[in-house]
Amino acid sequence: MHENGLGGSALFFVDTDAKAGGPMEPLDRGYFGLIMRHTSFLRSLLAGALLCLAAPASAGPSIVIDAATGQVLSHDNAFQRWYPASLTKLMTAYVTFRAIQGGELELTSPIKVSKNSASEPPSKMGYKPGQVVALDNALKMLIVKSANDIATAIGENVGGSEQAFVARMNAEAARLGMTGSHFVNANGLHDVAQYTTAHDLAILARAIRTEFPQHASYFTIEALGAGKKVMKSNVDLLGRFDGADGMKTGFICPSGFNLIASATRGGRTLVAVVLGSRTPHLRAEQAADLLGNGFDKPPLMPTTLANIQPYGDGRDTASDMRPLVCEKPAKSEELQTRDAKGKPIFRSPYLHERNGPRRVVAVAPGGATGKMPLAFAVAVAAGEGPDVVDIPIPTPRPDYVASPAPADNAATARPTAKASQAGG
Repeated sequence: MHENGLGGSALFFVDTDAKAGGPMEPLDRGYFGLIMRHTSFLRSLLAGALLCLAAPASAGPSIVIDAATGQVLSHDNAFQRWYPASLTKLMTAYVTFRAIQGGELELTSPIKVSKNSASEPPSKMGYKPGQVVALDNALKMLIVKSANDIATAIGENVGGSEQAFVARMNAEAARLGMTGSHFVNANGLHDVAQYTTAHDLAILARAIRTEFPQHASYFTIEALGAGKKVMKSNVDLLGRFDGADGMKTGFICPSGFNLIASATRGGRTLVAVVLGSRTPHLRAEQAADLLGNGFDKPPLMPTTLANIQPYGDGRDTASDMRPLVCEKPAKSEELQTRDAKGKPIFRSPYLHERNGPRRVVAVAPGGATGKMPLAFAVAVAAGEGPDVVDIPIPTPRPDYVASPAPADNAATARPTAKASQAGG
């Protein structure tokens, strides 16, 4: 018997007497059958082991933190590289909040849809090039509808160009200490060069919660109304988990179903990051269980986002969840999480029926009465803005002074491939 390194043992048979080129002695049929049976067993065992090594784990990375202190309450593969999908839009929102804080634009500032942003695939609002949305409504569409066209439009207007905005996203990630993340677009459409970790996303979520509490209401919205159309939030904990107050979902086939969820009870806010779930219902259940356990049990160790050390073999290689979430068996599994009327079935003890109808917030284009975003105005004046030939060059105010972009925002970003839809 010999240890096989796979958690068990196996028989290995070696012919030590056969000479090179010489005939082997005939084997007894029983002995030959024994060899064949064990050989078949070994091949099956090895194939299974290789499959397990190549396939993503059934439960993806996760982490739960206390938003106020940064204390880590639980974590599992928190440093494993993962595709963020539309969780990318949280960084888009964060960069925009920072720009508002810096006086570059206002919530009433115009966000103009360009030909480039209008061409983004769903999920999207579908506005035509040249239409204008107030930033306040654009942020609601970004966070609740997870609109890819609006995400790109925000990037172009806040950054002056999509590429410049992506550079700011990466600069902010570096400043926050998100060492396992890299961004190539503002919306989360799939690109192998766009990745993150549960640990880094917890840092980002905490930064949004602690630095910009005045914008927390964007994440609590349960649905948007655009004319007769109602667009529901995909954060299933809202209205179903006691104290739930946001934040964002994400989905592309390679990432699986991602979720960052927050909840507040007794003045204490916890944030859970769940990556790579196989269904949207499962990600909600996993997040609910993690948050529920976090509130129920006191932390056992003084581990924080700042002092937890990276761990995990192969953590710098992202898994591809496509076979598990976008092929026929996965679709059949998703159908099993709904009842005969199509109503979702949640099995977590921490989730309950909604207490009432969703609160719908109306959004529409127009209504932009504020100043043009600074970077966009500078880009247009220089003839470098998106669709610049269709936009009149603004006349600066007498006291207007264009400031150069900060040095740490000068990094260039890799071009993105719009090869996969991103949504919640």
